[in-house]
Amino acid sequence: MPGNILIVDDEKDMLVLLQRIINEETDYEIVTEANPFRALELFKECPFDLVITDLKMPKMDGIKLLEESKKISPKVSVIIMTAYATIETAVEAIRKGAYDYITKPFRRERVILTIDKVMKWQEMERENLDLRQALAEKDSSMPFIGAAPVMKEIFERIRQVAPTMATVLITGGSGTGKELVARAIHQNSLRSAKKMIVVNCTAIPEQVIESELFGHVKGAFTGAWKDKKGLVEEAREGTLFLDEIGDLKPPMQTKLLRLLQEGEYRPLGSVTTKNADLRFIAATNHDLKADIEAKSFREDLYYRLNVINIDLPPLKERKEDIPMLSYHFLKKYAKINRKEIRDISTSAMQALLAQEYSGNVRELENIMERGVIFCRGNVLEIKDLFLDDEQGPFYPVANQDIYSLPFKDAKAQMIRLFHSQYIQAVLRESCGNISKAAETAGIQRQYLHRLLKDAGIDAGEFKRR
Repeated sequence: MPGNILIVDDEKDMLVLLQRIINEETDYEIVTEANPFRALELFKECPFDLVITDLKMPKMDGIKLLEESKKISPKVSVIIMTAYATIETAVEAIRKGAYDYITKPFRRERVILTIDKVMKWQEMERENLDLRQALAEKDSSMPFIGAAPVMKEIFERIRQVAPTMATVLITGGSGTGKELVARAIHQNSLRSAKKMIVVNCTAIPEQVIESELFGHVKGAFTGAWKDKKGLVEEAREGTLFLDEIGDLKPPMQTKLLRLLQEGEYRPLGSVTTKNADLRFIAATNHDLKADIEAKSFREDLYYRLNVINIDLPPLKERKEDIPMLSYHFLKKYAKINRKEIRDISTSAMQALLAQEYSGNVRELENIMERGVIFCRGNVLEIKDLFLDDEQGPFYPVANQDIYSLPFKDAKAQMIRLFHSQYIQAVLRESCGNISKAAETAGIQRQYLHRLLKDAGIDAGEFKRR
């Protein structure tokens, strides 16, 4: 569907060149303007689908024009052109809402490809307004469990970034749930009807990863008996999730940078360049800045990936989520193993809360799976868990870091922990019946509702089925 484009550049020769290139290749309506202030006036009179602006202009730079355009029409797409900025400056523009940037001197194909992607995105936006609204209201769509303040912030960031095209870098230790974040972003995006393809950069041998990603043509190497479609092609119109990107070797980093930067790739052994229409999400447990210092990871690739960062905390920093997670895994593995296990004993829960969890949520899940397998009754006991240290402290259990906080802050954190863990305990006893739980706790039902909301606890999770 044709759209309208506003091009802003103080160099009139550049305006003429861009207008000619776009008119020759597309049916879009083009308006050019050398004065950014006049451009904003035009934009107020007739909002455009796309603004292409130079970064360095007198009186008003491209970043300021971007910000002012977004104030007029938050949905407008903006492409920044630059011959001066560092990669960091261009990334700053993307963080402030730019769709992409192109560098001068630019390639004709790069300009047209980027514009086509923007217009396709705009069309998807128009067609999926109702879907996005429904997804925004559907809290249960998040494949996460957690009531800790840091997790609530992560949920909100996922909701904000999911409907966009921004590349996301997910960081955090092994077992923190990086792939779950990637799936949440994909499932809440406009590309959710298409595939999310997972590429484990550690598991694929270095000598075959290029073929796996980009595919190959017949005869490209010994054993290439026929053409093979790569994972990039498999993810077309969907999401490509590059897990453990920090383990990717430098030669492949260079090829990946081209894919991210130009939206193009070439199958192994082919002379034909293909365009990639997909969304990129990457994850790593590496400190990529340290890897950059050690010359093992490309700085320009890092900035291309790190447009939006979501950093997952280790489980030991959100221990108030352990009871909720434990019951989730109890239900999951009891169902898988066809066992009627209804509860976790107090001593078992204390022991679970006392663990350090170097393996994070994945370690807790493994412990719970093992416990369910060895449990012979309908209550999971401490002996079923086979933990090294079965003597947990009396709960609520907090981090050791709490002792470095001022008294007021430490007290507030312990109160939050107590509320979360006590409420979950009385809900378990009442099988999710709020009136009964309030009676057990000796508090008003309305007050319990408020505590549930503040702690992010769903009473329905404790109902026995």
